[in-house]
Amino acid sequence: MSSDHIAIAAPQLGAAERDRIAAVLESGMIADGPEVRGFEREFADYCGADHGVATSNGTTALHAALHALGVGPGDRVLTTPFTFIATANAVAFTGAEVGFVDIDPRTYNIDPDALEARLRAGEQVDAVIAVHLYGLPADMTRLTELAEEYDFLLVEDAAQAHGAEVEGRRVGSFGDAACFSFYPTKNMTTSEGGMITTNHADVAERAARFVDHGRVSGYEHAEVGHNFRMTSIAAAIGRVQLERLPEFTRARQANAAALTEYLEDSPVTTPHTPSDRTHVFHQYTVACDGIERDALKSYLDAKGISTGVYYPKPVHKQPAYEHLAVSAPVAEEAAERVLSLPVHPGLSEADVERVGTAVANYAEVAR
Repeated sequence: MSSDHIAIAAPQLGAAERDRIAAVLESGMIADGPEVRGFEREFADYCGADHGVATSNGTTALHAALHALGVGPGDRVLTTPFTFIATANAVAFTGAEVGFVDIDPRTYNIDPDALEARLRAGEQVDAVIAVHLYGLPADMTRLTELAEEYDFLLVEDAAQAHGAEVEGRRVGSFGDAACFSFYPTKNMTTSEGGMITTNHADVAERAARFVDHGRVSGYEHAEVGHNFRMTSIAAAIGRVQLERLPEFTRARQANAAALTEYLEDSPVTTPHTPSDRTHVFHQYTVACDGIERDALKSYLDAKGISTGVYYPKPVHKQPAYEHLAVSAPVAEEAAERVLSLPVHPGLSEADVERVGTAVANYAEVAR
């Protein structure tokens, strides 16, 4: 149903999730346990990966994955500056040095050409975190080739890309490890939660140990670890959400296609999807090339349409990282131009029409 206010995100939770939670509560096993193991298996299978390790959130998934891959002091990890700060923070938590590579102006993902130029120049690169921003996979074909040629670890930050594909292969199955978030605004949720997927048994084993206090059995601890465990209640929600994920994805893609039609002749640039990739539209993000972004945002807010700016300040411009000497003009320009519109599966056709028409009408007047 259409409503007076259109939210930028709306978790889709219903009777099936409530029933699954009730069953877990009834069992009395509400912390880490069989429900979590089941979710790990099912999510890894969905991604086409051999192993899954559940965690408390997407940030702890990144931290644990990097630790499990042996990333630490003396290493250098490159990633995109156009991402949520957690991507860089996870590197800092390991004691490794973080560096940034500018983005492709059409996809907003890490630019493989810019990365290759740095590699050819002999820059130290021990690992690369490729972020699948807004639900569009990074160019994993090129990045995998570069990882093989220059011998660095490749990690996917797939926090926004559940079910996205590259040449028919789902994200979460590339590289040495991949990390997902199940925050309430993501394409599927566990309320809070994260997941590591990997095809390497030793990486999965070390990650699972690290998120459980370094435990190998009982009160035997092989290393210093954290309590990054997922609860059975969260896993119960996740298992139902995973079953519903294809339905959510179809709705997001249909809403995105409709928005693109409404905006076909407007001066905003609609999302670009390369032919080898499948976009799952965690966000539907336009670039305001012919109009002023903040003015459009205010106009939509006044009409009861929520929007988001992801992200208004690249990571290398954040106070925590601005001491680094980074040149990323494409990311900085994108941060001034992007605006995300509602695309979530809770929208009705009337909601989508209202959003698309409002943007198109404002853009026409502004032009």
